[in-house]
Amino acid sequence: MAITSANQLELLQTAEAVAREKMIDPGLVIEAMEDSLARAAKSRYGSEMDIRVVIDRKTGNAVFTRVRTVVDEAELENYQAQFTPDQARPYFEKSRDPARFWSRGGERIEDFAGGPQPGDVFEETVPPVELGRIAAQSAKQVILQRVREAERDRQYEEFRDRAGTIINGIVKREEYGNIIVDIGRGEAILRRNEKIGRESYRPNDRIRAYVKDVRREARGPQIFLSRTDPQFMAELFKMEVPEIYDGVIEIKACARDPGSRAKIAVISYDSSIDPVGACVGMRGSRVQAVVGELQGEKIDIIPWSEDQATFLVNALQPAEVAKVVIDEEGANRIEVVVPEEQLSLAIGRRGQNVRLASQLTGLDIDILTEEEESKRRQAEFNTRTQLFMDTLDLDEFFAQLLVAEGFTNLEEVAYVDLDELLAIEGVDEGTAEELQARARDHIEAAARAALENARALGAEDSLIEFEGLTAQMVEALAKDGVRTLEDFATCADWELAGGWTTQDGQRVKDDGLLEPFGITLEQAQDMVMTARVMLGWVDPDELHPAPEDEAAPTEEAGV
Repeated sequence: MAITSANQLELLQTAEAVAREKMIDPGLVIEAMEDSLARAAKSRYGSEMDIRVVIDRKTGNAVFTRVRTVVDEAELENYQAQFTPDQARPYFEKSRDPARFWSRGGERIEDFAGGPQPGDVFEETVPPVELGRIAAQSAKQVILQRVREAERDRQYEEFRDRAGTIINGIVKREEYGNIIVDIGRGEAILRRNEKIGRESYRPNDRIRAYVKDVRREARGPQIFLSRTDPQFMAELFKMEVPEIYDGVIEIKACARDPGSRAKIAVISYDSSIDPVGACVGMRGSRVQAVVGELQGEKIDIIPWSEDQATFLVNALQPAEVAKVVIDEEGANRIEVVVPEEQLSLAIGRRGQNVRLASQLTGLDIDILTEEEESKRRQAEFNTRTQLFMDTLDLDEFFAQLLVAEGFTNLEEVAYVDLDELLAIEGVDEGTAEELQARARDHIEAAARAALENARALGAEDSLIEFEGLTAQMVEALAKDGVRTLEDFATCADWELAGGWTTQDGQRVKDDGLLEPFGITLEQAQDMVMTARVMLGWVDPDELHPAPEDEAAPTEEAGV
């Protein structure tokens, strides 16, 4: 592809042909040609020179220009592309030759009275360069490289907008279990862990998949497909159910065990349309179309509800739920009580049903039979009864009466409003005051003992006096080696409040040091950050930055 100064129209024709073939802007190809010609000119005139080439978009005429910039003497580095004001002064005049001119700030200089200034640019046209075989090959490589970059940018911009949608393609080949898919203007990859079950494909097979991610990488845009993502199922329903596409029905949540079973929660914004029936279709035609695409995956379509308990009961279908107990302290934990004969159905094969229901609702679900729940509640009742008998010196009947009224610990008895104790049958004011006095005495004695033990374990005053920590909490921390405020500030929130981790695909509970005291993850975060601020490790202003409209007041705000 030898390019010469005389071959002007061929430049434009080549640019248009390449642009049509690669489906990119012809201007990008011409810019690549300008860059390649400039590089060739530098090899002829000198690599240190600033040579620029401009190709006329109408005629194809290439103009070669040498550019020199005025700089301060201390900044002078390249004598071929820069000169000082003193060196530039002999050239600083209005030239009658249109091929030589000065510019300042992108505009031609008309007034030369002030002399040259740093930043002024002197441009003069130089003879065009005819490319030899080696130079032409080099120019061709530059153009091809720029064209490839433009093509990659176009592909990235095109497919970035298609992320989160379904795309059709043709299988090209398989590489180590991964499927390379031809999607028209590019290639995408379907990793083996994104395939449903053990499905296999051969070259030229048609495939439908979900565009999970589009990344810009050095070797070009990488398009990752998935057939196991829950959103793939949601998009299939959107294609099959016009009411979902129109927004009358919305998919609120979905969960999948790819190739086996799935659950999808839907809600209708039109009271005359049944969301479940619309998704099922006449004789199951709509849902069967989705099931067929998902290799026979069984799909449970359930109505979504704002009520957490109702939604959970629906999510555990086809099992029947007898009772739902919401844990008020842990908002994401919930207990479900089912009849004995419904236990296996509620859990499902290998825990599949409860696992999908948990994913769908975003809750940690504990399933108990009615008998197990009864035994547990009886055990809790006995434990609390014994606690009140031992600490408040009560007989069994009176202790059981307190538990039956909803009292669970000494703090509730000690600090509850007196009227709540007086509401218990047979309790007068004197008895209520005596109960609270005994509870407070026991709590204070326990706190003193815990504090003494904590000091014996090495707990320092900086930790003992930290606001929010009780004596029992300090004792628990000291037993685990957290004895100073510095030790406490280095703790992670989950170390204090507990959490969950995944090991070998199973959720494992991590017990927190302060979890027995009812400390939540948010409370643990606040306490740790407060300790770090007190120690000077964190700037308090960085925790609560001022809003932009407050941080920078304007004249309109009266400042």
